[in-house]
Order: sequence, then C-alpha cells, then structure tokens
Amino acid sequence: MDIDDILAEVDVHAVPRQTQDLQEFTRAWVTERNAPEILPWPDALMQRILERIRRQIELVEEQTGNTDPKANFRLIIFQTELERFKFLVRSFLRARVAKIDAHALHHLTDPSTKARLSPSELQYATTHTTLLHAHYRSSFLSQFPASLQRMDDTAGGMSMVEGPDVDRAVFVRALKDVEEPVYVEGTDMAFEMRKGDVVVMRWSAVREVVIAGDAELI
Repeated sequence: MDIDDILAEVDVHAVPRQTQDLQEFTRAWVTERNAPEILPWPDALMQRILERIRRQIELVEEQTGNTDPKANFRLIIFQTELERFKFLVRSFLRARVAKIDAHALHHLTDPSTKARLSPSELQYATTHTTLLHAHYRSSFLSQFPASLQRMDDTAGGMSMVEGPDVDRAVFVRALKDVEEPVYVEGTDMAFEMRKGDVVVMRWSAVREVVIAGDAELI
C-alpha cells in the first residue's frame, strides 16, 4: 500500500474544512499554472480563502505585542500560515492575469472563455484591450484603411484574434474513474482514465475532464 492508497482511505468528512480548502486551492493553483487556457473562476472557494486570510490578519494584529513566549510562538505559526495562503493567492492571480494579458481580446470575444472570468478580471481585460487598441491606433492603425483597422477582423476566413494553444501537451492525473472515454480530436484515439492514472495528452482532449474536477494537471 502506497501513500495514495492511504490518503484515499481517509474520510473526507474527517478532514477540517480549512484543510480541505487549502488542498483544493493548491490543486487549483497548480492546474491553473499548467493549463494553456484560463480556467473557471473558483468563486466560492476564493471567498472562503480570502475570508480566512482576513481572520488570520486580525488574529495576528491582536496577538502582536504580547510578551508571553508561548503567545509569541503561536504568533510565528499564524504568520507563517498567513504568508503561505497569501503566496498561493498571489501566484494564482498572477497566472490568470498573465493569460489575460497574452490573449485579452480572445477572452472577451469567446463566450465560453469570457464566462470563466471573475467580474474584476473581466473589467481588467476590457480596460487592457481598450488601452492596447488605442495605442495601436495612435501608433500605426490610423494609417491603414478603415476596413483594416479592426483587431477582431475575421475576413478571408482567418481570425485576427489569437488564442491559447489548446493542443499543447499537459500531464494530467485522474482523481477518480472517468466514466466516459477521452477522445483525441482529429484522431481515432480514445482511452479510459482510471483513478491514479497519469497520462500526457493534448489539453483539448482532457479540458472538460479537468474542469469537471475528475482530473488535475501536474
């Protein structure tokens, strides 16, 4: 029996909610950093994480200045845990902002991708695109004919909007048995994923499995 088998036998209900949130957010952070596309915004999870950070900050402020050695030791532990949460949140947000910066117009014009953004991210992407278009227009677009000034032009069957590489290879691990076979678009390949399986596959083939929470990127 290996460590994965031991962990699988642990009753999830016996794990404190705070620990579950940390594990879930860590998994979301790793997956977001490795996925070519931006993933759905984890609204409920993020609210719990931010509320926990707020409470930890209040607790640290209350304990600061206590001269009791035991209290000081607990304060160090609280501060260490607080910094761990803050690092995960910052890194998670930076990964998402980097994807928005790289393909801002794509995120605004593709309905399925646009729905994955938080309200703040949507506002950021809109402002980013507006400023970028204004810069391009003042730099060189104004010298082109009006028909060639659109950044989202699709004339001639070719889109000017660049999106992420959905066929990029990713490492994916199944968190549970996937009921439906996974098909690779453009080929006759189809395979089953069982809990614990680790495969290298195109992102486009495993996107829905990962978003559904049946697998994670590693």
